[in-house]
Amino acid sequence: MRKGPLIIYGDDSSNVKQAARNLPGVDTCHVNRLNVLQLAPGGHLGRFVIFTKDAFTGLNAVFGSYKTGSTQKAGYALNRTVMSCADISRIINSDQVQSKLREVRTNVVLHDKTKKNPLTNKAMMNKLNPFAKTKAALVAKLDKERHAKKAAAAKAKRSKAGKKDKAKRTSTWKGLQDGLKKSFKDAEDIIAEEERQGNYVPGDTEEEDDE
Repeated sequence: MRKGPLIIYGDDSSNVKQAARNLPGVDTCHVNRLNVLQLAPGGHLGRFVIFTKDAFTGLNAVFGSYKTGSTQKAGYALNRTVMSCADISRIINSDQVQSKLREVRTNVVLHDKTKKNPLTNKAMMNKLNPFAKTKAALVAKLDKERHAKKAAAAKAKRSKAGKKDKAKRTSTWKGLQDGLKKSFKDAEDIIAEEERQGNYVPGDTEEEDDE
């Protein structure tokens, strides 16, 4: 929960507790009973704290100072800051500190940890097969020649001479088809005439055997 201001009083100003008890959200505490939960509720620093004059002067008796110890807590002394400069990045990047640090270590890779597939890696294929590069050049050359021949043949077909040759072949093929159709028709007519005269019996091959 959110906390409001905290008023810290001493023995000389004990009436502050009675004066502030009706103020909503305002807490009071005696200087001899301070604790972390009141100064930083929930572990969050930055609470608004109001000290009375006698409470502020009584802090030295409760917690002591850097020079003298506490009179109320036996053997208690304030912790002194070890570092006079809290700028850590400036200290680390200073020439005095950097000169004593060791150099940055770098890993030297002696060989590849992963195996490479020669079928997909040209460098590995050339390492295993010195003729692979020449073979690839020959295959590319043959492919280029094949594409060129195919393009030339297609161009020849689309030319006037090609169209004329195609028309000639088409007419020849149609002539053959017409001749075959006429031959089949003539044979069917002969068979039909023999059937009409009664000389043709389907499946009878005696005359052929006698011959």
